[in-house]
Amino acid sequence: MSSGSVPAVAAADAAAGHPSSVAADSRSGWLDTIFTGDCVAALERLPKASVDAIFADPPYNLQLEGALMRPDQSKVDAVDDDWDKFASFEAYDAFTRAWLLACRRVLKPNGTIWVIGSYHNIFRVGTILQDLGYWTLNDIVWRKSNPMPNFRGKRFTNAHETMIWASRSREVRNYTFNYEAMKAFNDDLQMRSDWLLPICTGGERLKNGEGDKLHPTQKPEALLYRVLLSSTNPGDVVLDPFTGTGTTAAVARRLGRHFVGVERDPAYAEAARARVAAVEPAPSEGLVLQRPKRAEPRIPFGALLEAGLLAPGTVLTDARGRHRAIVRADATLESDGVVASIHRMGAIAQGLDACNGWTFWHAHVDGELQAIDVLRTIVRREIAAAS
Repeated sequence: MSSGSVPAVAAADAAAGHPSSVAADSRSGWLDTIFTGDCVAALERLPKASVDAIFADPPYNLQLEGALMRPDQSKVDAVDDDWDKFASFEAYDAFTRAWLLACRRVLKPNGTIWVIGSYHNIFRVGTILQDLGYWTLNDIVWRKSNPMPNFRGKRFTNAHETMIWASRSREVRNYTFNYEAMKAFNDDLQMRSDWLLPICTGGERLKNGEGDKLHPTQKPEALLYRVLLSSTNPGDVVLDPFTGTGTTAAVARRLGRHFVGVERDPAYAEAARARVAAVEPAPSEGLVLQRPKRAEPRIPFGALLEAGLLAPGTVLTDARGRHRAIVRADATLESDGVVASIHRMGAIAQGLDACNGWTFWHAHVDGELQAIDVLRTIVRREIAAAS
């Protein structure tokens, strides 16, 4: 994504009564754009199968009854906007089905969708997702480190929200999940499905002219950072059909992803555009993700001999020195008269059916006993540099 500011709102669109937009890529007319209008109608302007990922933060249909007061009788700034009010569960279900169908049309076959909600709506959304053919991959619990207290004392404190992550269908296998990147992000531990993050506060919270929060449910950028880092790649197109103040678009721009947003409230949309325009994208060299080993080029064991990293006659051992084998010129190993590949020989040594010889067999590298996988990495780097 190019750096610099996003152009101003297209006055011609507004004057003509069309959804107003701001576009950084005039060649497409919709890429890196925030539309003002109804999400279902706006998504009809997008080409079929044109977005890689969707993050949707729809109205929760909170069904609030009366004002919510603190113990000191001050009023809580709760979500009581008209956009969160529906006449019935049936009306909310019809609304949900309509926007999920519109999203399904523009989602690429290998794309994924994230939907966030609370206990008020997420179970209804999940049912409709499944009814429409989406396939649930995970449900992520966003555990809030600083949730709003339960002032009435009649229920547990609502300290979490749920995100459903789903592929377009059960048959999809090549969806994006940056497992290695998320593991590295989490100090070399598998990223779990419960994320402890604070709600949006402080300088990140957008304010109106009176100094009050502009949007009641603005999501923290940290949440979207994890979502996009885990399930998209630089250059991907991310859609947010309920843009609000533009958190998804801002994080997408910062991480080198393209964005498309839709917001029906003109004030929110204007604030989102200004927010995104102020974002400076990260340099491309900082956006490279750790790749899974299965995505790297296959290196045969013989390449280590060709590169001079190992020589015929070298003795390999396991990490504890209990098993030994001699490297032969044809890249096989010999041990006690048995000749086999590095993988088969490792399995024979342990009495197993299979073995990863790259991690089982060790050699002295720079005076230290290391797995021969280290030498394979050297060959891969040389190939990458040459290409």
